[in-house]
Parts: sequence; structure tokens; C-alpha cells
Amino acid sequence: MKTVYIESSVISYYTSRRSRDIIVAAHQEITLEWWEKALPSFDAFVSQIVYEEISRGDPKSAQKRLEAIKEFQVLEMSPELAELAERYYLVLDIPEKARNDAFHLALAVYNGMDYLVTWNCTHIAAGRVISIVQTINDEFGYQTPIICTPEELMEA
Repeated sequence: MKTVYIESSVISYYTSRRSRDIIVAAHQEITLEWWEKALPSFDAFVSQIVYEEISRGDPKSAQKRLEAIKEFQVLEMSPELAELAERYYLVLDIPEKARNDAFHLALAVYNGMDYLVTWNCTHIAAGRVISIVQTINDEFGYQTPIICTPEELMEA
């Protein structure tokens, strides 16, 4: 089976109350459909960073998010992975508050994931970001996973 690293935004869209914002509501519906129909055909992975991010906020909502991923495998951190994340962070020139996004990218890359699925289209699934990450990965001999939204990975 192909592997997929699931970033925190996907879990949040999957478990949250339906939004009144039409775009957010559409992303939530797509995520629900992807989770039910496509995700079972993948080996799903998350990280300790995902656990930390989805544990924040309202305790009941956090518990719902944690419950949703309880069966997923957890990728481990390493010094080499942290170095790769730091390189991404510096070259991507993303804000400090988005530093974990560089770690999500590094976790998926370093662990050889086939896909990284996210709704973060600013600091992860953005053309500029993907291009820079690809260049860095080529330089260091890493394979770049397909970085996409659940909608783009629906056909699985």
C-alpha cells in the first residue's frame, strides 16, 4: 500500500463542526469523503507534531481529533530530520508561527512517504513551496512526496 502523511489541517477539517463559510464547508465535505473512501487504501502516518497541534483548543474537540487518528502510525523525529526541517524553514522564509510546517514537510520527505496530504495551501501545498522543497531534496538525494489536498488524492 502507498503511504500518506496526514497533516493537522486535514484532521481538523475531518472532525470539526460544519462551517457556515462555503469554502471551508466544501473542504470539510471533501475531507469526509476522502477519509471514508480513499484513506483506507493507504498506510496512514502522523507525527508527534500532529498530536501536539490537534491537542490544542477545546478539550472535547481535541479529544475527537485524537480519537480520529488513534490507529495511525507515528513517524519519529531524528537529528537529521530536524536539520532538514531547519533548512526548509530558512529557505522557504515562512513565519516563525508556521515553523512546524517545515517539520511536516521534513517528516514526510525523510521518512519516504508517497504522499503528504494537507489543506495548508500557504506554507505546504503551495507551488512556490513545493518547487523549493523539490530543489532542496534533489540536492540532498531525497525523494519528494506528492504534496496535495484530499481532493487531489480522491481517486485512490
